[in-house]
Amino acid sequence: MRNWPALELSQLTRAGSETPELLQAALIDYNVAAISESAPDAWQVFFDTPAERDKAATELAAQFQELSIASIDVDDEDWVARSQAGLRAVHIDRIIVAPPWDVPASADADRSADADRIVIVIRPSMGFGTAHHATTRLCLAALQNLPLHRRAVVDVGTGSGVLAIAASLLGATEVVGIDDDPDALQAARENLELNPAAAVTLREQDARGTRAAAFDIVLANLTGGLLEAAAHQLIGLAKPGGFLVLSGLLEPEEATVRAAFAGCLVHNRAQEGEWLCLTLERS
Repeated sequence: MRNWPALELSQLTRAGSETPELLQAALIDYNVAAISESAPDAWQVFFDTPAERDKAATELAAQFQELSIASIDVDDEDWVARSQAGLRAVHIDRIIVAPPWDVPASADADRSADADRIVIVIRPSMGFGTAHHATTRLCLAALQNLPLHRRAVVDVGTGSGVLAIAASLLGATEVVGIDDDPDALQAARENLELNPAAAVTLREQDARGTRAAAFDIVLANLTGGLLEAAAHQLIGLAKPGGFLVLSGLLEPEEATVRAAFAGCLVHNRAQEGEWLCLTLERS
């Protein structure tokens, strides 16, 4: 029987009211298989390898000094599969993001056919690309308020591919998803197979090494620090008059992220809890 390398994190709220949100953002940087909120003040975070678990333990201990962090091994017993099986479909305006076991019964194989509803099937895996995280929901809502018909879209840090798939099904004719994590790209490929009506080109590429291009819409659901660091490259991906949808930043990071994109106009600002989504227009 397989054992899952995991971290037991406790005293979350004692470390500060913003700690859970900041911790979720920090965990994006690791290959996390699943997270269990075992108690209101405690999480178990499961990793694919002991090396990744140990790396996270060292770096999280330095970043969150008030947290109690313990390395543990948990018997498999299909724990991750059972945990993820508890996830249900999420509705964001016209879009429904559903795991394979909770697809609406009336959904057709061609899920773009219903003009009033778009069903996207995403198999939960690493990261937050299932629409159960606030930043994904904010980006999906922002996409539905932009002119996507016959537009070119790039999704930087595509992860599960959910935003790129949504852009395609909402009418974009050219959609590119890029990520520097091979595991994320594999998850995106598998999710594209579950959504055959979507047309997305996937590329292994780092956001900060992205060359200038000419997209109508740039999606970047990253972290506040990475948005700031990659601002020049992200702006360069958008056509003049094009839009950038930025998320993954927390409210305290807004000022520095906005400063990094100072040449862009704020088209819309949305917030869920401490998480923000900024829609900017390149001037």
